[in-house]
Amino acid sequence: MKNAAVVPVPPAPAAGAGSDGRTRDRVAHHLLEHGAATAAELGCALGLSPAAIRRHLDAMLADGLIECRDRPSRAQRGRGRPAKAFELTDAGRAAGGPHTYDDLAREALRWIARQGGDDAVREFVAERVAGLEERCRTAMSDAGDAPFARAEALAEALSREGYAAGATAIASGGQLCQHHCPVAHVAAEFPQLCEAETQVISRLVGTHVQRLATIANGDGVCTTFIPDPRRTMTESVRTSS
Repeated sequence: MKNAAVVPVPPAPAAGAGSDGRTRDRVAHHLLEHGAATAAELGCALGLSPAAIRRHLDAMLADGLIECRDRPSRAQRGRGRPAKAFELTDAGRAAGGPHTYDDLAREALRWIARQGGDDAVREFVAERVAGLEERCRTAMSDAGDAPFARAEALAEALSREGYAAGATAIASGGQLCQHHCPVAHVAAEFPQLCEAETQVISRLVGTHVQRLATIANGDGVCTTFIPDPRRTMTESVRTSS
């Protein structure tokens, strides 16, 4: 966690390369120190126009860094729409500070590895992802059986878990892309986390999948290829003919 001392919010950066990221850091910094705030409050505190603050808030919402909730106004006494207040998600808090939890998780997994070896690590990881799998499976209950439709539902479920995920169709099937990984720094040392997550994705979409890239391995996005079962079947028939 960050030091509790109040740090002044830096002045708005000049427009240019990287300025969007710095502005969003200032938004996150303000929410971390002051808690939930409306768009108007954030714009006033950071010296941003309504259009500018909305653009940054929309981007942070899409990335799973903040969430929006109603804030009833006492002055309205039940009339009119409640104000929308924004606050950091767990992913947003993690992105804004040192990875102290990552350090603790790494130390814990190293201890498990020393005491029980690779099998113990895999058992721990399997138990960890079991909860994620169950929550996603529940969220996907109405997705049907088509792998890509299930991938789209899975992307929505993973986004709610802080993975900022999305699914896209490609010529040979589909791709599930995760733009954030809550355990990336730990998975870089313990790839069993990525392996277990890939198996979860496979079970949830109902077909074999292939991991093409991972944030833990230094890639910008975790990308999972989901083959079109119809195409796979056709190629199998051609091969056997």
